[in-house]
Order: sequence, then C-alpha cells, then structure tokens
Amino acid sequence: MNKDENRSKEEGFWKEYKKLDEETLRERLTPLQYKVTQENGTEKPFQNEYYYNKEPGIYVDVVSGEPLFSSLDKFESGSGWPSFSKPLLPKLIIEHEDKNHWMDRVEVRSFYGNSHLGHLFDDGPTPSGRRYCINSASLRFIPADELAEEGYQEFTSLF
Repeated sequence: MNKDENRSKEEGFWKEYKKLDEETLRERLTPLQYKVTQENGTEKPFQNEYYYNKEPGIYVDVVSGEPLFSSLDKFESGSGWPSFSKPLLPKLIIEHEDKNHWMDRVEVRSFYGNSHLGHLFDDGPTPSGRRYCINSASLRFIPADELAEEGYQEFTSLF
C-alpha cells in the first residue's frame, strides 16, 4: 500500500483521487484552469466564477475531484477571490512556502491532484484566523442538493 492509499484509508475514502495525465488535462481544462492549476497562475480578482457564489455546497479540485472547501466556511474577504476559513478535509490541502513575486506567502495545493489552488494568509476570521484565498479556476462547485448524485454523499449531512 502506498502513501496515497494510506492517506485515503485514513480519511475513510473509497474513491481514488488522482491527477490526470497531461493530454487529458489539456483536453478537459479550460486554458485558464490549466494556467492556474498547472502553471501556478492567478485569475483576475472580482471577475471569477465563484467569488460571488453564496449557494450551499462544496468545492472540489477541478483536476482530481478531491473535496476541498465547504460553502459553510466561505466568507467575504474583499480580496476578489473566494475565501475560506478552513479546508473541508485538512489532509487534502498541502502548504508550501512561496517566495515568488518578492513576497513571503504560503501556497496551498491539493494533495492528490497537486493543483495550485491559491494562498493561505493569517488575516481570516476567528477562531482560526486563517484565510484560504483560492482561485475559482482551480475549483468545481457541487451544490448541496447534488452531492449524492455526484458521489459526495458523505457531505450531505453538513447541509
């Protein structure tokens, strides 16, 4: 059993999340989704798909389908990108030091898809004080009433 299988069992998943091969990624992702998730890009603030979304549901990695964030933890940060106070399943978020663009930041990536999601800041709401500033292009939103049919029934009890 490899480390991914161990981690999956720890979380109670029966699904196999994985990063798609390069050819499939280029076929399935829009140019913006590819740039953000695979080339560490950033979309424009205030002009992205989920910044204004207030519908209940979860956000998953557009590459792997990993469940990442819940609308219950989404808040208005004024940053122009969707912001969350915590991940849905912390083990699926990987944090890396990011010194690009002459800044010291913490980059967040998905565990299985290794998708660039955005950055983590310490100016969020209490109690965590964390703000996961995430690119909409790295996410796919699943409305609460579609969780079961999309294979995410373990999260229906949240809503």
